[in-house]
Amino acid sequence: MKKSMLALGIAATLMSSAASAHEAGSWIVRAGAAHVMPTHVENTSNTAAPALGLDVNANTQLGLTGTYMITDNIGVELLAASPFSHEITLGGQLVGKTKHLPPSLYAQYYFLNKEAKARPYLGAGINYTNFFNETEKMAGVTDLKLHDSWGLVLNGGLDINLTDNLLFNTAVYYAKIKTKADFKVAGTQLSQDVRLDPLVFFMGIGYRF
Repeated sequence: MKKSMLALGIAATLMSSAASAHEAGSWIVRAGAAHVMPTHVENTSNTAAPALGLDVNANTQLGLTGTYMITDNIGVELLAASPFSHEITLGGQLVGKTKHLPPSLYAQYYFLNKEAKARPYLGAGINYTNFFNETEKMAGVTDLKLHDSWGLVLNGGLDINLTDNLLFNTAVYYAKIKTKADFKVAGTQLSQDVRLDPLVFFMGIGYRF
């Protein structure tokens, strides 16, 4: 009887250890708040008119990530989110609004061993930003259109185990986003390259299975 209880205890310990590990073949899904903050908004005019100095505000939405661990230390992650909504301003005046989705795919390297309670990681990959639902809000501005963007994304974060399967995650992302804004002012066609290069701050809860 004692031997059976001991065997069951060892098996439970081994199962618990396996469940709590970032190891090859495991999946990690995370959900939380994602805050997108343009680091600077740089404008370059594509027409004879000078750049107008368009600005874009920050926004917070639901962020979602899914990670597959290829090895105990290397994972591949997909970042998604509910649509971010941004105001486009000029000299403090509202010009228009737009929404965007920023799906990103990247590889990550997880430090420390798979049984560690906390696993810091770094990643790099590619970001695709889809702009849609552009709406003009300033009189005389029409036909506002922002073009989609491809660029580099860098990522760093930390997973902290709370239970065998539940974890707390905090992460930061840097994405290279350069779009072209086409619009008309009083019927005159204008075009500008707009560089956003946002930081994305994420904090949420994850589940490993």
